[in-house]
Amino acid sequence: MTGELHEAKRPVSAVLAGPYGHPFHPMLVAVPIGAWVASMVFDLVSRFAPDPGFLAEGSKWLIAIGVLGALAAAMAGFLDLFAIPAGTPAFRTGLLHMGLNLVITAAYAAGFLWRQAGPAADTAAGTAAGTAADTAAGPVALGPLLLSAGSLALLVVSGYLGGKLAYRYGVRVADEVTQADGFRR
Repeated sequence: MTGELHEAKRPVSAVLAGPYGHPFHPMLVAVPIGAWVASMVFDLVSRFAPDPGFLAEGSKWLIAIGVLGALAAAMAGFLDLFAIPAGTPAFRTGLLHMGLNLVITAAYAAGFLWRQAGPAADTAAGTAAGTAADTAAGPVALGPLLLSAGSLALLVVSGYLGGKLAYRYGVRVADEVTQADGFRR
């Protein structure tokens, strides 16, 4: 293994990025992924529930938790990206993965603010009518729901790229010598 490829599998800082073979970034992404998937479930169920207000409110706060979790995961992810040699397919994949995640996080943050603005923003956008009390207790409006659905679809693409970085390119997982140790009898 060349020195450059060997270094790509080592942490920039084990304290900040996680020890060799156990990077923090893949552990931390479970928070935003779980929160955002759960928020989509809450969004969808709010469209059919007889009392959807608590589901809409829960979804909004799950989005906020996901955004905070994504920011934490991004910090560890940046450190992993810095370990990859520039100009390589792995680095280009990492840049695309990072770019998509930034777009996704910004979209969810905008969705949270849209939901936080409440019925006035929906009425101004022409997506809902009625009083604040009617809308506050109602299901998630179609606009924020579609924004979340689109963001979640992009998250699937970005997750695929993250898997490609770990499983195909072995970024921060294990070099070939360490992998071979696991299969010796």
